[in-house]
Amino acid sequence: MQDYQNYQAPEGALQGKVILVTGAGDGIGREAALTYARLGATVILLGRTTKKLEAVYDEIIEAGYPEPAIIPLDMKGATESHYRDMAATIEDQFGKLDGLLHNASILGVLSPFTHIDLPTWNDVLHVNVTAQFMMTKALIPVMLKAPSPRIIFTSSGVGRTGRAHWGPYAVSKFATEGMAQIIADEYENTSLRVNVINPGATRTAMRARAYPAEDSGKLKTAAEIMPVYIFLMSDAAAGITGESLDAQTR
Repeated sequence: MQDYQNYQAPEGALQGKVILVTGAGDGIGREAALTYARLGATVILLGRTTKKLEAVYDEIIEAGYPEPAIIPLDMKGATESHYRDMAATIEDQFGKLDGLLHNASILGVLSPFTHIDLPTWNDVLHVNVTAQFMMTKALIPVMLKAPSPRIIFTSSGVGRTGRAHWGPYAVSKFATEGMAQIIADEYENTSLRVNVINPGATRTAMRARAYPAEDSGKLKTAAEIMPVYIFLMSDAAAGITGESLDAQTR
């Protein structure tokens, strides 16, 4: 496997592709949406806050990239019918879906295991696992209409090795890793490629909430970890599926 952490995509590497990015309003999702658009993709911006999505939309338009689409959706409350309707709309408007970046997730509360309350547990598992299951299930048929579809899930270091006080978030990321492996294995003999990215310590609002005393200036920005996001979404990763890659060296 090539040096994906330093992958340099050729201009227009994602030309003609339609890519949906969840949590596209800020942080890593926003950066990924802008990056994919810069490389020629038509990006579908999905998120909870319409105002943030509109700001990213405007930024893409002002840069002269392909016109994106906006899907305001609260993954905490969305049902299977919402995702089925979304898939039908994407198929009707675009005819296919080349890429799906599952970036959106919630942290919940960091606390000792015996202090975790059930509503927090349910919210984190629903947004980080169940909603992504429902969305992926609905979108796979549309993705199989694309010549080389890609699904990228987002994990974490605590989704590989459990850590004290990270309770529901860590469990959700272990589940994410497993879900990606299952889908990758089921579609191994198709053109669909399913992989996972662990962004690592990145300068985001979620990281600041988890580590309030940390000097964020020492962390990589979302822009600096984009090479692996580009690589796995591009044709360069045609032979890679079922892998969990680190966006940065620890």
